[in-house]
Amino acid sequence: MIKKTFLNHKGGLYFYRVHQTKTDKLCANGLSGLRDFMDDMFFRCPDEYFHKGPRSSNLKISLNNLDLRQISGHEISNLASLGLKHNKDKFRDNHSKVQVFMLENDDKTIAMEVPVWLNDKEFENFLRTFRSDEPLTGHIDILRVEDDKIWIWDYKPKSLEEKFASTQIYFYCLMLSNRTGIPLEKFRCGYFDDRTAFVFDPNSVSLDVRNLNDF
Repeated sequence: MIKKTFLNHKGGLYFYRVHQTKTDKLCANGLSGLRDFMDDMFFRCPDEYFHKGPRSSNLKISLNNLDLRQISGHEISNLASLGLKHNKDKFRDNHSKVQVFMLENDDKTIAMEVPVWLNDKEFENFLRTFRSDEPLTGHIDILRVEDDKIWIWDYKPKSLEEKFASTQIYFYCLMLSNRTGIPLEKFRCGYFDDRTAFVFDPNSVSLDVRNLNDF
């Protein structure tokens, strides 16, 4: 069963959807905080946070100790290719073609367009990093659970050209970890298109606030 709602946030309507059956199954072993958070977002999403303040998708901050691996023919790229073909005439934008196909057909995908945020008290040097004391916000394209790890994925139609996608997804990870109470060690991150995927472990990443002057 897929639960869905529309989130009227800055930038347009976001089609938040959760596959309840897969979520209940894949979050049974220590990931109940994720399931509970996603359930809450249908009723208690702080929509006011999403109309102002910094957005993760706009961050241009370099990450230290980033071990970014490029993978051709990754499972998620194959799913993206199938989604683009299967939903060719069903949706106008490629994001929806890929996201909905994965939610409906991939046994590891549990949600799409998941709203997340981070408050200034939840991150050291928040003001210096984001140049604002308003909450940092974002929407996670794809959430998957694999081998009891939460995978945060972002669909990037031209993944090879991305410069700061890893930064965006790293902060998605921090936000969701804070919202769910699930430690960062349970998370993995990546971005992809229909040919190539890039993956990294967020636990190895660090930020050097001394290098934020150009942000």
